[in-house]
Amino acid sequence: MRYSVLSAASAESSRVDESWGSLRWLAGKKIGNASGLTLGRVTIKPGQSNPPHRHPNCEEALYLLHGRLRHFMGAEEAVLEAGDTLVVGAGLSHYAVNIGVEDADMIVAYSAGERGFEPA
Repeated sequence: MRYSVLSAASAESSRVDESWGSLRWLAGKKIGNASGLTLGRVTIKPGQSNPPHRHPNCEEALYLLHGRLRHFMGAEEAVLEAGDTLVVGAGLSHYAVNIGVEDADMIVAYSAGERGFEPA
């Protein structure tokens, strides 16, 4: 494959709604448009957090577009503001809490076409 375009309508149809926010998968092996990476957009509602988890087979890079997050990685934590980037190593347990007043909106990228996901 030389290139692939995913329409906005197709991206919206891949949306997964959770009580804490939502995920939209934009590229990856399951979608069929990338074999070596996974790309998505995640929103966490104010005062909510995604569940603690780890990705045993890949790194995760997170770019925060809007909002404020407190991200917990093992015994460490970091506060992220819009424009910050966080990279989490493969296998490290992590989760984020939205500490702002608006939705935290981020782009997430994984170094594998099928990101492993395990609850921590």
